[in-house]
Amino acid sequence: MNRMQERYQQEVVPALQNAFSYRNVMEVPRIQKVVVNIGLGEAMGNSKALEAAITDVTTITGQKPIQTKARKSIANFKLREGVIIGVKVTLRGDRMWAFIDRLLNVALPRVRDFRGVSPDAFDGRGNYTLGLRDQLIFPEIEYDKIDKLRGMEITIVTTAKNDEHSRAMLKFLGMPFRKEA
Repeated sequence: MNRMQERYQQEVVPALQNAFSYRNVMEVPRIQKVVVNIGLGEAMGNSKALEAAITDVTTITGQKPIQTKARKSIANFKLREGVIIGVKVTLRGDRMWAFIDRLLNVALPRVRDFRGVSPDAFDGRGNYTLGLRDQLIFPEIEYDKIDKLRGMEITIVTTAKNDEHSRAMLKFLGMPFRKEA
């Protein structure tokens, strides 16, 4: 069992039960999945960008991503339906816990001028989305082998009923939320 998963079961579940007075352990919010997504607008004209993004996401997550395609044609963006415009990975189970552990304890502290992540990036249903500017904060990525800095979105999907419960769970797990003035 991963150390982050152990921490969740040993410390976070009892703390959440006390904080929100859950009567049953099954009421306590838990993380269902983590989705890592890179949008590639330049992939329409440059197939090398797609290959590089697939390599980066595979290296970071340990799982091969799927290619996402455009659902609609948009003339202003010169986009046609069915064109590949990104890659994404859905992590569950042990890989999910290992990724969360690396994200919180290794990657986020490596961000330059890091003051914490936004506490307001919840969607109203208890899911949290974190945007990163580049992939270099992950130690698996070698600086010499990247062709371009690519941002990514990391979405943590939880079973929490609202944002407050999800925020408390992520705070107990060690998510470094920014202090609002």
